[in-house]
Amino acid sequence: MSDWTSLWYVWLILLTVFLLLLCGLSASCIKFCCRRKRLPVETFPRHPCDLAGIGVDSDSTAHSTVT
Repeated sequence: MSDWTSLWYVWLILLTVFLLLLCGLSASCIKFCCRRKRLPVETFPRHPCDLAGIGVDSDSTAHSTVT
């Protein structure tokens, strides 16, 4: 069996994976902390919406042309 110290590429891969996990964890923590401290601000003010309804029964011309 080979000695673990001679397998430098295994250590390099393990170090790379560890650094990627550490960066991801740090970014998640920073994002979570910044989201908690920031006050929610609406970008656009809410306006009331108008909703129009059009009734169509089975005897209308629009329904007979579709079918």
